[in-house]
Amino acid sequence: MKNKKHMSPVLELRVAVTTSDYDRMTKFYFEALGMTPTQVWNNGNGHAVILDMGNATLEIFDETQAESIDQIEIGQRLSGQIRFAFQVPDLKKAVERLLVHGALMVHPPVQTPWGDINARFQDPDGMQITLFQRNAPETKN
Repeated sequence: MKNKKHMSPVLELRVAVTTSDYDRMTKFYFEALGMTPTQVWNNGNGHAVILDMGNATLEIFDETQAESIDQIEIGQRLSGQIRFAFQVPDLKKAVERLLVHGALMVHPPVQTPWGDINARFQDPDGMQITLFQRNAPETKN
């Protein structure tokens, strides 16, 4: 299974987000989530940045699964067609950073049935964001 990544016909996932306030959104993702730019374009035709998001996956849900996830995380169907989900090493610190940098908390952290701890936010443009921290496996003494 280690070589499965090399067999994939897709080499990189990029999610392109358009915003009416480029400076606000880049500052939010730079400072609140600590993402770093890998490429920046300021060519007279507008501005763009590619942010390093670490390992990326694409999740595709049907409406029933989206409803289930929203129920677990926030108690009602609320997210749109696209929602970001970022795994973070320290959920408490990540929550504090997002709130300081203008995120709106949609729901405080909850424990999921699969053991992760998830918190839901909106970025300054209203994009739904889930932050999640995986629970460390229990060790036996």
